[in-house]
Amino acid sequence: MAKQTGLLRYSGSMGGVRHFKIKGLQGDFAGLVGGPTAEQIYNDSAFERTRENMSEFGGCASAGKAVRVGLSQIIKQMSDSRLTGRLTAIMKQINLEDTANPRGQRSIEISAYQNLIAGINFNINVSLSGIFNAPYTLTNNTARDSATFTVPAFNPASLVNAPAGATHFRLVNAIVGISDWVYNPATSSYEPTDPTLNSLSDISYSAYLPLNATTPATTVTTNLPGTPTMTATVSVLNCIGIEFYQQVGGNYYLFAQGNALRCDTVF
Repeated sequence: MAKQTGLLRYSGSMGGVRHFKIKGLQGDFAGLVGGPTAEQIYNDSAFERTRENMSEFGGCASAGKAVRVGLSQIIKQMSDSRLTGRLTAIMKQINLEDTANPRGQRSIEISAYQNLIAGINFNINVSLSGIFNAPYTLTNNTARDSATFTVPAFNPASLVNAPAGATHFRLVNAIVGISDWVYNPATSSYEPTDPTLNSLSDISYSAYLPLNATTPATTVTTNLPGTPTMTATVSVLNCIGIEFYQQVGGNYYLFAQGNALRCDTVF
C-alpha cells in the first residue's frame, strides 16, 4: 500500500488510484481501484471463505460493541481511538476456540474464555497500573449482580500519578454484563444468547478526593439495575479506574486526558 506524503490531497480516485484515511493512523494512504463486485462477494463460490470471515467478523464486532455500549457513560474519556479494533480482536480469539460449529457460524463463548478479556486497559497509552498503585480488593456477590471496590487509606502523593494541574480525583467501579453470541441461521446473523442482560451495567464513583491530602478508606459499590437473574452464558466485567479533575471555586472540571480504566476481573 502506498502512502501519500506530498501536499496534494483529494477525495475519490484518479488515474486508477484512490486515496483515503485510516482511523487511528496519521497521513494519507493510497490503493488501486478495483477488486470484486458486491455481487461476486455475496454469491460467487470463489468467495465462500470471504463470506464466512465476514459473518464471524460481524459477530465479533457486535460482541465488542456490547462492552462499549455498557460503558458508554465513561468510555469517551477512558479509551483510545483503536479500542474498537482491540475488543473485536479479543472476540475473534474467542470465536476461533469454537471447534463444534462450521466456519462462518462459530460461537463467541465469552463465558468460557473470560481470561482473554480480564486485564485489558481501555486506553492502551494510559495503563491503570501506571497511574494508580494503591492496594485494593474487589469482591462480588454470589448473584453476580454487584461488585465492591475497596481501597484502604493511602497517600495519593506516593501512589497516584496525576496529570499536571489536577487537584482532585475520583475512583470508578463499573460492572457490565456481556452475553455469549451465537449464529442464528434464520436471520443469518449473530445474536446474544441473553439480550436482556447483554450490556446491562452500573457505574459508581467515589467522592471527589483531594490529591494533596491522605485519602481515607474508600468503598465503591455497583449494583446492576433491576436485580437481574444472571445466566451461565453471561459474563460480568468488573472494571475499575480513576478520573482526574481540577477544582475551580465550587466546581470540578474533568480532565480530557490522563484518566485510566481497566477490566480488572470477569466473573
